Amino acid sequence: MEKFSYVNATSLEQVTSLLSESGWGEVMLIAGGTDLLAELKEYIETPKTLINLKTLPGMDSIEADASGLKIGALATVADIAMHPTIRHHYTVLAQAAGSVATPQIRNVGTLGGNLCQRPRCWYYRDETTDCLKKGGDICYAVDGLSKYHAILGGDPVYIVHPSDLAPALIALGASVKIVGPNGEKNMSLEEFFTLPAANPFRENVLEPNEIVVEVSVPAAKPNTKSFYLKAREKGAPDFALSSVAGVFEMDGKTCKTASIVLGGVAPAPWRSKEAEAAVTGKMIDESVSQQAGADAVKDAQPLNDNAYKVTLTRNLVSRAAMMAAS
Repeated sequence: MEKFSYVNATSLEQVTSLLSESGWGEVMLIAGGTDLLAELKEYIETPKTLINLKTLPGMDSIEADASGLKIGALATVADIAMHPTIRHHYTVLAQAAGSVATPQIRNVGTLGGNLCQRPRCWYYRDETTDCLKKGGDICYAVDGLSKYHAILGGDPVYIVHPSDLAPALIALGASVKIVGPNGEKNMSLEEFFTLPAANPFRENVLEPNEIVVEVSVPAAKPNTKSFYLKAREKGAPDFALSSVAGVFEMDGKTCKTASIVLGGVAPAPWRSKEAEAAVTGKMIDESVSQQAGADAVKDAQPLNDNAYKVTLTRNLVSRAAMMAAS
């Protein structure tokens, strides 16, 4: 780990100013630090200055009212998982938060950090490997070991986005507030993430001098059921091999609207409009649920070692649809 200076943030204006005055990667933000510290130890990032965001007041709040949720970027994953309104009305988000890592990590990891964390690809994390993600010429997963890599949207970099909260929030129709030197802007969280075809070096559209400050979630519609299903290789501490965030507005066993977002299978949270179309306006039974699962992965292009993700994802989507009808 390289030496760095440490600044306790006093305002968002100070943070964006310090970011604007530096070159890319020279100044970085730290909240929970569960991902960044690993990157520092692995020499993936070598900033000259770290700005501690946890000294900013009010950014860890969770506000719930009739219009929906407002969650500060510094709210911990544990607080999201245990919040009574989220558990009751936004079940998919509570389940996703509860599936993150261990209790220790959930108690320090933040919403903003979970959304903005970097990929876990072993080629990217290897300091001796100059992969395409780090400015090299090759994504080594294409012909190398690809067990945990993307089956959708991967070209030319086959990382998968590691966030559990992102698929759930996108399925709920969330938006994100971003602050920069020119003020604040709001955008759909679905549009916040970017694929390697647009920029192989980044996973989101944040400019170097911008910061995520809040996520808003609209109020859940009546008769909505939501679920987060996550398959992982080990127990609680592991990242998703594949996950499904499903939000279903139901009329009995008939699905009025659906939002289905996949995790662990693409470089960004992957909304499956094909699976949504397969269930919308239909009475969900085994045949419809299986069709939704098949449609979710019909465009999958697995690599040498990860074809199992196709079957796994198909079954998770089918299971989520059947749970909505139960």
